[in-house]
Amino acid sequence: MTESRTPIALPIAVIIAILSVSTSSIFIRFAQSDGVPSLVIAALRLTFATILLAPIALTKYLDEIKRLTRREIWLGAFSGIFLAAHFATWISSLEYTSVASSAVFVTTGPLWVALLSPMLLKEHLARAAIVGLGLSLVGGAIIGLSDACVWDNGLSCPDLQDVMQGRSMWGNFLALAGAWAITGYLIIGRKLRASTSLVPYIFMVFGMGALALITIMFVSGNSPFGYAPKTYGWIFLLAAIPQLIGHTTLNWALKYLPAALVAITTLGEPIGSATLAFFILNETPSFATLIGGIFILAGIYLVSRKPQT
Repeated sequence: MTESRTPIALPIAVIIAILSVSTSSIFIRFAQSDGVPSLVIAALRLTFATILLAPIALTKYLDEIKRLTRREIWLGAFSGIFLAAHFATWISSLEYTSVASSAVFVTTGPLWVALLSPMLLKEHLARAAIVGLGLSLVGGAIIGLSDACVWDNGLSCPDLQDVMQGRSMWGNFLALAGAWAITGYLIIGRKLRASTSLVPYIFMVFGMGALALITIMFVSGNSPFGYAPKTYGWIFLLAAIPQLIGHTTLNWALKYLPAALVAITTLGEPIGSATLAFFILNETPSFATLIGGIFILAGIYLVSRKPQT
């Protein structure tokens, strides 16, 4: 993708990124249905993405990779570790807490990016963008809680005590750690993309993330071998579409957009996932999901109008 500043290219790129990343849950679900542990899926996802990038990165961009400074290499490595930590903690959180609780905590990522950007990136959100951030977070919470809350002679939701104790508390902390990890990934990406071309940067990040996840996978006693060819096909699509197209496009956008805005647009993923699930899996989105989606879209609109002061 050409790195241009045309005003038409940026919104189109963001839409492509959201749609691509939204396919992630579909492919993961298909792979999990074949009995593949989530950590194996995450490790193979980044491994396949790195392998697909290697021929381009090591030929067309080899000279540029050789010119990377020690600082750029270290920052790229840390960005990859943050990406791996995001996958590992968020996926692991689902073993201890509900999908709803995990979603609520992990979608706080844009909040942490917005809080840290003024200090680390000197990027300050405009007042309308702050309102948009709040609307998007509310929308994410509504979608996250929609699976946990039921209507039975009134709205009934899990007690806060159940959410904040025992295994659930550990799972919620892991999901929150996933939000912190994606924050580091986006902030470093915003900082490094100012001086580093897209392909060398994502090759470093995806490669380091793959190495980190492979290590975690083997330490946890999992193996990437012995699955059906169809299963590896789903994981290959996971690497090709949400990772290579989705995350690559987000990293491309980081060169031109504030990190907080890129983070907030990722909240559009549940909307895209729900839409795809409707057409592919025949899953009808709940009323709460529709309401949450409206909040998220309204928030993204406000942020995109004037992201910075």
